[in-house]
Amino acid sequence: MKIEDDVVGGVVNRLRRAEGQLGGVIRMLQEGRDCKDVVTQLAAVSRALDKAGFAVIASGLVQCIAAGEEGELDRAQMEKLFLSLA
Repeated sequence: MKIEDDVVGGVVNRLRRAEGQLGGVIRMLQEGRDCKDVVTQLAAVSRALDKAGFAVIASGLVQCIAAGEEGELDRAQMEKLFLSLA
């Protein structure tokens, strides 16, 4: 199943932001920054990754619904993907 083109741009932007945030977390660790600040930034990275994953899954769900009964074969796959983010 292909990710819809209009979704790809948003997901890539989220992932690039998460990449930048993760670089910041690494710098914070190397600089010996406060644990609370590091954990706060790690949580932000995690949320950004979750949102990117959910956007991809939502795109797949829309495709499955639009496909009607043909999409039933993909239902188990979509459930597995969704649960992998939980």
